[in-house]
Amino acid sequence: MSVLQAGQVLDKRLSSSIRAACRLCLYILFTLAILPLQILAVLFSAKLKIYIPVFYHKLCIRIFGIKLRVHGKNTEETPVLYVSNHVSYSDISILGSLIEASFVSKAEVSRWPLFGQLAKLNRTVFIQRRRSLAADQRDHLSRRLANGDNLILFPEGTSADGVHVLPFKSTLFSVASQNGHCKTLFVQPVSISYTCLDGIPISRVLLPYIAWYGKMKLVPHLFTFLGLGNVTVDVKFHTPIPSSQFKDRKEIAEYCQSVISAGANRSNYGRRK
Repeated sequence: MSVLQAGQVLDKRLSSSIRAACRLCLYILFTLAILPLQILAVLFSAKLKIYIPVFYHKLCIRIFGIKLRVHGKNTEETPVLYVSNHVSYSDISILGSLIEASFVSKAEVSRWPLFGQLAKLNRTVFIQRRRSLAADQRDHLSRRLANGDNLILFPEGTSADGVHVLPFKSTLFSVASQNGHCKTLFVQPVSISYTCLDGIPISRVLLPYIAWYGKMKLVPHLFTFLGLGNVTVDVKFHTPIPSSQFKDRKEIAEYCQSVISAGANRSNYGRRK
């Protein structure tokens, strides 16, 4: 049997089209229902515009069949720059259900149908990968943090295969190495690992059905993912560190990558046992 044929057999055994269609319909209906509420919240309520996205993401992970195992806890200090590895689009709802914060995302996401509108309503900071704009974007992030907003950063710059953590890009960490914040800025690393499918440890063969990376097409991958059973995800909140303890952005990036990689590797090792 060829690799392609084996993959097609796995698709049929693991992913249910009926389950995927039901979950997708629920997700779309729920999203369309909550969009007007978030629009009003952004316009008129400082508290609701933060609480509604958390509620939304909590319901989304239930629709997606995701079960979280949370280790540690997110800090109560503010402002916080949360730094995480990135495995799939579902990371957004996973972290969004646990943290009152806005995401830092590549500018292309703002143009995606539906997802772009959701990101804007969640007050996502969109970043363009142009060196000439680096200083302005850093200053914008700094103002958001100075105003007390928490931010979530995926410094790999893309999603990975769920086995390895890619090298962190240090450019955006410059916002954490500045001293212009009204309060002490904390940096909290977070590790995400997809560990079980229906209670069975996920092998490397199965990870491509969950991790979205490389040149995978979004819609077919999403439909396959939604057709899977219940996925268990381990989320590890590591010790928050004041940014003032680091000498520069590169040291912050190296520290976060080391801690997050170690946390993900421990979960992945447990997954393989």
